[in-house]
Formats: sequence, C-alpha cells, structure tokens
Amino acid sequence: MVEKDLLYTKEHEWARIEGDTATIGITDHAQEMLGEITFVELPAVDSEVSAGNEFAVAESSKAASDIYAPVTGKVTEVNNELESNPELINEDCYGKGWICKIEVTDKSSVDELMNSERYEQLLKESE
Repeated sequence: MVEKDLLYTKEHEWARIEGDTATIGITDHAQEMLGEITFVELPAVDSEVSAGNEFAVAESSKAASDIYAPVTGKVTEVNNELESNPELINEDCYGKGWICKIEVTDKSSVDELMNSERYEQLLKESE
C-alpha cells in the first residue's frame, strides 16, 4: 500500500510535509520486509539530521535495519509510543507508527523525494 499524499525515498521512508515540518516513517513495503518490529531506536529531539544519513534503527525478528532521514533538518518530536509499542509500525505505518517530526532546514532535500507514482514504479522494478 502506497499513500498518495506522501513523499518517498528509495530506502523506503516516507515524509508528510506540512509547512516546514516533515513527519517521517517507514513504508508499508519496508515494514513487510522487516517482519515483526520488536524495537525502535528513535533519534534525539533537537538533533540535526541530513537527508540520506541514518538517524534511527528498527529491529525486528529478522534483522536490524537503519532508517535514513528523507530530509535535512532538526528533530522536533519523536513518537515515544514506539518505545513500548514498536509494533505500531507494523499495524499502522502511515498513521500511529510515525517515527519523528523534523523541522526542514534545507528545502532542496524535499525536492529529492519521490511522489507516490514514482515510488510505486520503484517497487514494481524491484520485484
């Protein structure tokens, strides 16, 4: 499942851009590949992140996987609910399973993201 109103990375993260704030998570495809998520290492609030760099980790019954920042900016909020309920990513990756919010400081990093049609094409090509 690919949400139409989000932007995506080739590493399977999504971003919902609202003004200068990007809400970040991993895609349905990513959570399916990981399997049952058992732990999420969240970024620190106020930390600076750069698009394309690792900023969080999701651990599952299969593996640990780095999560890469889709945009450049400053982490303003994290989803603390994931500390006790990491399975929210499996259950609702585009809703309650969001990872963090980032204040976008480099608008050009948003321009590098894919729209839903391009992301769906990427998924088809990788099958």
